[in-house]
Amino acid sequence: MLLQKVLIVDDVHQCLVHGLIAENFDVHYRPDLNQNEIVSFIQSIGFEGLVIRSKMYLDQAFFEQCSSIEWIARAGAGMDNIDEDAAQNAGVYLMNSENANSDAVGEQTLGMLLAIHTNLVKSHNEVVQFQWDREGNRGFELKGKTVGIIGYGNTGMSVAQKLIGFGVEILAYDKYKTKFSDENVTEVDLSRLLDKSDVISLHIPLTKETENLVDDNFINNVKKPFILLNLSRGKIVDIQSVVKFLNSGKLIGFGADVLPTEPPSKSNEIDRKMLQKLFDFKNVILSPHIGGWTIESYERISQFLLAKILKYNNIM
Repeated sequence: MLLQKVLIVDDVHQCLVHGLIAENFDVHYRPDLNQNEIVSFIQSIGFEGLVIRSKMYLDQAFFEQCSSIEWIARAGAGMDNIDEDAAQNAGVYLMNSENANSDAVGEQTLGMLLAIHTNLVKSHNEVVQFQWDREGNRGFELKGKTVGIIGYGNTGMSVAQKLIGFGVEILAYDKYKTKFSDENVTEVDLSRLLDKSDVISLHIPLTKETENLVDDNFINNVKKPFILLNLSRGKIVDIQSVVKFLNSGKLIGFGADVLPTEPPSKSNEIDRKMLQKLFDFKNVILSPHIGGWTIESYERISQFLLAKILKYNNIM
């Protein structure tokens, strides 16, 4: 006998699909559907479960239109494309894979930091153009620097763990977590982190409170010239402020796996012009939101979701 009907609308590892089928769920794997088609399909079939990544924003109207949905599993960290209040009011249970890709993001963070410190991308681009500028690409060592981590959840902890061995001082601030200092990481308030850090790495969710957290005021409050890394959500950082302080030298490097609008080709004309200014800096490294999207994490995310879905349905 088939159990609940589940609609999967984003690309996921097949272990999730096969795992649900093995437990007699009626699985419809349809990553080809667009937003309007998803709503119509849910209404016509009456799905109880929905698996999604980032294809669409699930707002109050969605929950009103798709009243058959009992639970939603998001293949990724955070719930920023789901109106959690609307879901709660509709009685929909939410789950995600919040710690399945923390190691992947941690490694991407270190990769960006090291590349900026050593001028790796700039020097590569010059060498393949037959330019051999050793002095112009003289880099910095991490040893002796202070790295400040804002957000000490799974990803922030992963970054800290991977920094051990580089000879850096690691400071961490988390508004909602305390008493986590150990022999490698020192818990501090935000003011002390801004005073001491040579590198600031962001690992926080996007909320009304954190949107545009890094703006002119934030950067002005950082005591030293510093490198900024954003591997959380694009809208946490004001790109106009980043461009301004890259020009002034207060920001000596910027690495981001995320942008305010993704893909950036969908940005409005004003934002596109600001992004073009950002793209012109040689001390900026950007990637297309792939930090948590490794071969290993792709499978692990689906494994985590499968376990949560089965547990929710009292199957394990």
